[in-house]
Amino acid sequence: MHARSALFDLYGDHLRARGAQAPVAALVRLLAPLGVHPPAVRTAVSRMVRQGWLEPVRLDGQPGYALTARARRRLDDAAARIYRTAPDGTPMATGAEGPGDWDRHWHLGILREVPNARRREQLASQLAFLGWAPLSDGAWVGLRNDAEVDQILGIEDIAADRFRAPVGEDAVEFARRVWKLDELGASYDAWLIEAKALVDAAAGVPAGAGDAPGDEQAFAVRSELVHEWRKFLFRDPGLPDELLPTDWAGTKAAAFFDFHAERLAPAAGRFVDSCLANT
Repeated sequence: MHARSALFDLYGDHLRARGAQAPVAALVRLLAPLGVHPPAVRTAVSRMVRQGWLEPVRLDGQPGYALTARARRRLDDAAARIYRTAPDGTPMATGAEGPGDWDRHWHLGILREVPNARRREQLASQLAFLGWAPLSDGAWVGLRNDAEVDQILGIEDIAADRFRAPVGEDAVEFARRVWKLDELGASYDAWLIEAKALVDAAAGVPAGAGDAPGDEQAFAVRSELVHEWRKFLFRDPGLPDELLPTDWAGTKAAAFFDFHAERLAPAAGRFVDSCLANT
C-alpha cells in the first residue's frame, strides 16, 4: 500500500470524523500496521500539502496536518460512494451512488484541445473518479451534470463543450460497452475471492464464524478492504439498476464489503483512538 493512498484512506475512513486532523506522530503510528515506514509517511504528507489536500496545523504543541476544504469535499463524496449513503447518512439503493436521480440523459464533454499524454492521464483519472468514461481522446460521457467536472477542466485550463442527450433503446448495451461492465464484473468477482481470503486469514476461521480479531489487526484488515474497494470508485460510475446486467457481480461484492467493514469498525476505531491519545 503506497503511503499517499494509505493517508487518503486513513483521513477519509477515520480522521474525517475525528476533527479531520492528526499529529504527525499519530499518522506514523497508524500507518505502521500497513507496512508504511515513517520516511514514506512524511514524504507523502509533504506531497499532499503541495497538492492542496493537507495543511499544517499545531495540535497541543505538536506538528500535525488537517484536511483542506477541498479534501473534505472529495472525501465526503468518496465516503458516500464507498458506503452508498446519502448526505444524511441513510443508505441508498444499489446503483444510486451519485448525487440525485438519473435524468435518463447522457452528459457529454468534448475537449476543444486534447492535452498532452501526461496531462491527459491526470485528467482521465480525475474524470473516471467522477464516473465519466472516454469515448475518444477528446470526448467523455457521464451520467450526471457534475459541477466538479467544470472545476477540474478549469483547474487544468482545458476548454470543453458540454452537451446533454437523451438515452436511446441501446442504452444498456451502450453502458456495457463504454464502462466495460464485463471487465468490471470480473474484477468484482476477483476482489470478492481475495477479500474472503483476507478476512479468513485474519480471523483464522471461516468468515462469519464470530471470531473477533484484535484492535490493531482489525484496523489493518479493514484498511486493506477499504483500500482495495476504493479503487472501484475510479471504475464503477454508479449506474442505475436499469443499466446494470442481471445478477450484477458488484451487488454481491458490496454486500460482503458492507458486512465486514461494519463488523471490524468498532475495533479499528479503538485502535485509531488509542494512537491519537498516545501522541
